[in-house]
Amino acid sequence: MDKTLFLVAVNTPFNGSMLTYSAGPDIAQKIQKGSLVKVPLGKRSVDGCVWQVASTDKIDISKIKDIQVATDELFLSKEECELYQWMANYYHYPLGQLIFDILPPFLKRPRKLNFDQGKGEESHFVLNPEQSEVVEKISAAGFDKFSKSLVHGVTGAGKTLIYLELIKKIIAEKKSVLFLLPEINLTPQFLKTFETYLDVPIYSYNSSISNSDKFGLWKLLQEDSSPKLILGVRSSVFLPIKNLGLIVVDEEHDQSFKQDDRCTYNARDIAIKRASLKKIPVILGSATPMVETYKAFVDTAHYFPLRNRAQSAKLPDIELVDMRGRARVEAEKLLWPYSSESIFKIRKAMEKGEQVLVFINRLGYASYLQCNSCGHQFSCPNCSTNLKYFKKRSEMVCQTCEYKSPAPEMCPECMNIQLSPKGFGTEKAHDVLMQLFPDKVIGRFDRDEIKTFTKLEETLDQFHNKKIDMLVGTQMLSKGHNFENVNLVIILGIDSQLNFPDFRSNERVYQTLTQVSGRAGRFGKSAEVLVHTLAPENKIFTYLKNHSFDDFYKDEIPMREMCSAPPLKKLILLYFNGKHQAEVIKESSEQSQRLREMADTHFNQVEILGPRPSMIEKKVNKFTWSLMIRSSDINQLHNLMNTFEKNYRPPHTISLKIDVDPYYFD
Repeated sequence: MDKTLFLVAVNTPFNGSMLTYSAGPDIAQKIQKGSLVKVPLGKRSVDGCVWQVASTDKIDISKIKDIQVATDELFLSKEECELYQWMANYYHYPLGQLIFDILPPFLKRPRKLNFDQGKGEESHFVLNPEQSEVVEKISAAGFDKFSKSLVHGVTGAGKTLIYLELIKKIIAEKKSVLFLLPEINLTPQFLKTFETYLDVPIYSYNSSISNSDKFGLWKLLQEDSSPKLILGVRSSVFLPIKNLGLIVVDEEHDQSFKQDDRCTYNARDIAIKRASLKKIPVILGSATPMVETYKAFVDTAHYFPLRNRAQSAKLPDIELVDMRGRARVEAEKLLWPYSSESIFKIRKAMEKGEQVLVFINRLGYASYLQCNSCGHQFSCPNCSTNLKYFKKRSEMVCQTCEYKSPAPEMCPECMNIQLSPKGFGTEKAHDVLMQLFPDKVIGRFDRDEIKTFTKLEETLDQFHNKKIDMLVGTQMLSKGHNFENVNLVIILGIDSQLNFPDFRSNERVYQTLTQVSGRAGRFGKSAEVLVHTLAPENKIFTYLKNHSFDDFYKDEIPMREMCSAPPLKKLILLYFNGKHQAEVIKESSEQSQRLREMADTHFNQVEILGPRPSMIEKKVNKFTWSLMIRSSDINQLHNLMNTFEKNYRPPHTISLKIDVDPYYFD
């Protein structure tokens, strides 16, 4: 019986996940590139994806194991195979693992799929000249070929209306649209808009939907070519949408588009690659684009700046509150972490019947507890971090490994009962407002309080319906929300981000401040933002007050040049992780030397830096050290990594993670 050999991308890191299997005529005739199969691996049966017919030269077929089962439940199209192969190469991640990380769990009997049917109502919005020009120019470029555009509009410039008009044009051509959001909490707002004005089925894809719905949606999209809108988070970029005509990536700068574990892809970059493969347009939108994105677009015909807010609304006035020396003033101590100015402004807003947002990007009541007598701090037994104090549930929690313990009553070192909370988070900020405004409804909007999608929708509905007077929240508050009755925003604790040892720290602070500030005054009334800081002289605040991204960019590029950082050079980080610190240091040092020798000999445009310990060296009882590989020559960078990977077999006690285009320096 003649057998055919196939190269199969198997769900394993072994041999780069590419293994050879055989198939008799019955299975061989049913499978092709992209077919999903079950194959034996050791004593297990694992998932695989047929990649190509393999050569029989110099192979003893009798020693090759057979493909066990071929399934037609799902399959990969030619374009998907091309995309996954590109990703595996670019992100240096095993192809088989990548495919099965992405595919939903297979279910034999998925339940009926839910969706929201658009009502197709007539829009009462009239585009202003700036918005109309963007729609006209993107439309004129054509929807039947690849193009990428950046819509760079100030907060409240009406980017959503531009998206809506372009989506309508695509749907009129009987094609579908993929709309990517950075986080699940923006889904209700966009869903409401699109459901009102579009006359197509709208499917949501995020962590709140069940595995049954995920599998059901993949099946539907592979089979049904009728027009629809998919509204989803990062992983939606892989959905097999038939007849796809447009991809929109809103808030393209957002860190949530970057995956940190497994394959470290950025959904924005995958969206661009996918659009190029399908020969369709992709639109990126942001009030604060990444420096790399801005540099790539600013001098092109595909850069569309929106410098004014829609409907004649004005950008908010930014006021800096200098917090230096406040701790020595008794009256101010009682208000901490607020100031007398911010409390006065909050009272005025409450008198006018307006709502207030308070932003602080830290959870909990205190960053840590410290003994007043001996200075002892309570640290995590599994990680090199202090435990965060949560007063309401009387707990100490590690934000890295989720270790928990009851809040201590005394110091274990000296038995002193006076323990001081240091620093502050959303719980503390909320607590102070509750004491100062006992007659007001004050909500919290953070992942400690908002644990389900239902709770998220409920809190946003209550705030929109003015049943909540003040909302204290984290980064979840900063992204794209349209709050009609908010004309005062208070920003606390931003200084800790300013001094972070990372070349992106200024960019992140500027983006955060601009996005949070942008929640105020979106509906025409004059608005204020109070930023509490110990460093009011920092240039970032000047750019913020002037609402000038261009000036920030011009000042940022020379700094990036000085430290050879993106967008001028490309980076790859290698993380070596293991239980024994000495082994991790030894392995990372040896591989650093090996990479340097390879670079000196064959890749002279590549620099190797490190090793060094991660910011949090010990996490969940494992130590991490990292190396940085840097170059302005992207081909040399990846060729060096390919050469390294072919010859590297880490010790069984050490794991290696490769982060291409890292967003954070861990």
